[in-house]
Amino acid sequence: MNKKLLILALFAAIGSANAETVFVTLEKDNALAVMNPIDGTLLKTVPIGKRPRGIALSPDNKSLYVATSDDNTIKIFDAETLKQTGKLPSGEDPETFALSATGDKMYVSNEDDSLVTVIDVVKKKVITQIKVGVEPEGICVSPDNQWLISASETTNMVHWIDTKTQTIIENTLVDARPRFVTFTADSSQLWVTSEMAGSLMVLDSKTKQPIKTITFAIQGVPNDKIQPVGIAIDKERKRAYVALGTANRIAVINAQTFEIEKYLLVGSRVWNVAFSPDQKHLYAANGLSNDVSIIDLESQTVTKSVGVGNYPWGLAVKP
Repeated sequence: MNKKLLILALFAAIGSANAETVFVTLEKDNALAVMNPIDGTLLKTVPIGKRPRGIALSPDNKSLYVATSDDNTIKIFDAETLKQTGKLPSGEDPETFALSATGDKMYVSNEDDSLVTVIDVVKKKVITQIKVGVEPEGICVSPDNQWLISASETTNMVHWIDTKTQTIIENTLVDARPRFVTFTADSSQLWVTSEMAGSLMVLDSKTKQPIKTITFAIQGVPNDKIQPVGIAIDKERKRAYVALGTANRIAVINAQTFEIEKYLLVGSRVWNVAFSPDQKHLYAANGLSNDVSIIDLESQTVTKSVGVGNYPWGLAVKP
């Protein structure tokens, strides 16, 4: 490569890196924090609505969806300008939601009503509501779009819902107070954290039964402080990262053997985690220390903490 092409390539790489943006919902500030994770700075804070929690980008990264729970809606924003472009009829008190792989459907947990609301995103209309267990919160769609999973906190159950028929096919009992659910990239496993039990269950997608139950022990931390919530599993299923709530740690798990490799000390009450687009970094929202931890996954170390505002809850990362 000649000198001119090398310089162009370097500028392209720098431009690509600087384009990465982390959006963080701030539950107590009624706002959205916008963070540059490359240099670890808070760019701005934008008022967004009452009690924002769940957040996600559309598959094309052009639209940003935010559940503003006390507004009883899902708001839609342009991901570049952050101007509101619409809203979706989410039902009462939306907290978490999941998008289909194509982004045409959204599934919203309505905790107070024990329902999942299914929304046509294009038409901005409710398709149906599915009755589930008591206090549904954790929700996800399998990458192959076969299953919608709803976790009911009080029923201690995950519901396997067929995305074509919108009906529950099977229920699986899990440990106390399931909070977060996610599939592996090949859709073969469902991982479920149970906050009060301090455990994580790995379920086989074919049998709907547990393969492994993982418990956590941290020297100097009482067991009742270990409250697993958010999960991120890399695309190759080498490692999984589990936020342990008030234990102020992230557990690094070998996703093949299910052995815990280490614990990473982060901020206070780590709630949700999200990968950078290249999966070289992990970002962690720490609700009580009001910051986001940046973790280098090659070295498995926390490299920086960025103050973002009051009660950071959800994360979305735009390339």
